[in-house]
Amino acid sequence: MRVADFHFDLPEELIAQSPPPVRGSSRMLILDRRAREYRDDFFRNLPHLLHPGDLLILNDSRVIPARLYATRVRGPHTQASSPDPSGRIEVLLTQQLGPHEWTALVRPGRKVQPGERLHFAAANDHAPLLEAEVLSAGDYGERTLRFTPTEDFRAILDRIGHMPLPPYIHRNDTADDRDRYQTVFSHEPGSAAAPTAGLHFTPEILDQLRARGIQIETITLHVGLGTFQPVRAENVEDIRLHAEHYTLPAATAEAINAALREKRRIIAAGTTTTRTLEHCAHQATTAAFEPHAGIRLHPHTGETSIFIHPGYRFRVVSGLLTNFHLPQSTLLMLVSAFAGREAVLAAYAHAVRERYRFFSYGDCMFIL
Repeated sequence: MRVADFHFDLPEELIAQSPPPVRGSSRMLILDRRAREYRDDFFRNLPHLLHPGDLLILNDSRVIPARLYATRVRGPHTQASSPDPSGRIEVLLTQQLGPHEWTALVRPGRKVQPGERLHFAAANDHAPLLEAEVLSAGDYGERTLRFTPTEDFRAILDRIGHMPLPPYIHRNDTADDRDRYQTVFSHEPGSAAAPTAGLHFTPEILDQLRARGIQIETITLHVGLGTFQPVRAENVEDIRLHAEHYTLPAATAEAINAALREKRRIIAAGTTTTRTLEHCAHQATTAAFEPHAGIRLHPHTGETSIFIHPGYRFRVVSGLLTNFHLPQSTLLMLVSAFAGREAVLAAYAHAVRERYRFFSYGDCMFIL
């Protein structure tokens, strides 16, 4: 299967540049994957579409202000007061490796090589608040950085960092993005991008779901390169994803085991949740190879680079809430694996005709 098989034409004006005025007011396209039928609705009606006893799983990872701007220091022995005047360097922190080490995407990458030092200051201030050494270089601007220890790295990051809006949002981040590019249930900091299906939920909608007897549990997957890296392969089978850090809590593992045993539906809010649950299913001991047969999940923390594409057999997830994704992206391939490529592309064509809003701040789909 070729990556080009997942192309669709998207007018640029349908790419949402900002969130809807009211959280939870987005449109929602409902896709019945068995009947291959779809219909238009609104996200606020989600509680009435779920059944008592359904298990809804959310990703509670919290987006950090991971986009920083740096200046290079010229030479290993140059003083902090001598920045390189050749322009600022954009640094997107993608995953924490240790107490002071991070992987990052750096632009322009050709300017930043191993052994160099970067200084990070507040706007209109030359005194660096953070310093980092470039330890190694990878492809496409990937770098490993080691920061000089500070008393409170996270507090400084909150002060000088920017919310990492995706590149298809053609504006600078604002103070409003600190709230709107964050789910209302986010708890564990560490993501370099929002788990966008969760952006639609409000406290009121969550209360309505619980009142209808829908059980809600969480996992944590810190969104990094594995979720939003661009596809550079021509064949789907050649795609490899970066690993991302996840946690499956005990309460969630127990709830999933009970739902599978009792044959209740498990609804994943987002592709990050889906990837985590399906990865955990593969780590579990199974008595058979049929979906939902003999699976017992155990609480744990780990990393996943699972790539789900058509041909994959889902073992946990039976319903999916997801935003509309980029053409030829791994996320669109995951959705196509769940609902069928032809059905998904037909639904996307309908969404384009009906002027749905696409991508992170856009509308959503509910697939059953």
